Amino acid sequence: MREFKAVVLGAGGVGKSALAVRFVRNEFVEVYDPTIEEAYRRAFEVDGEMSMIEVLDTAGADQFTALKEMYIQHGQGFVLVFSLTQESTLREVESLRQQIYRIKGENSNFPLVLVGTKLDLASEREIPTSTLDELSSRWGGVPIFETSAKRNWHVQDVFAELVRQMRQRIPFEPEIKKRRRRLRGTCIIM
Repeated sequence: MREFKAVVLGAGGVGKSALAVRFVRNEFVEVYDPTIEEAYRRAFEVDGEMSMIEVLDTAGADQFTALKEMYIQHGQGFVLVFSLTQESTLREVESLRQQIYRIKGENSNFPLVLVGTKLDLASEREIPTSTLDELSSRWGGVPIFETSAKRNWHVQDVFAELVRQMRQRIPFEPEIKKRRRRLRGTCIIM
């Protein structure tokens, strides 16, 4: 089974934790409790093939910038989250994407999905679909999902798409090669 590392990034309060917990535990977190870092693992079947996905839920607060850079460096795929009810959070996602490119390299082709949360709050929506279509086009056709962790709308679709991209863009390395690479250059005394 292939293993992948996904990093969930976005402004504070957009619903990153709610999205991650809904995906991994199929529960909705009602109370907002700011996250510093939380890691979840789940075996997930996509297109008839099982994968293990580790989802790193990150802090939205700016004071954890050094941690965010480390997460980006080690992440294989990224879920950039904004709230459909707060237009300012979409600008934050654009800044995060630029930060990923800065850390991963301008020519990187990393797996990426863009996620608008709080779809169930239609009367509070600030970001029109046309804005998202234009952004997707500008970003080279990046998939954009509108979700609701509360109602469990399209949450699985987000991670299924990310796994598809990771399978396609990240070369498969059998476990035995990984172990050999880790041991290379290591002194083992028996």
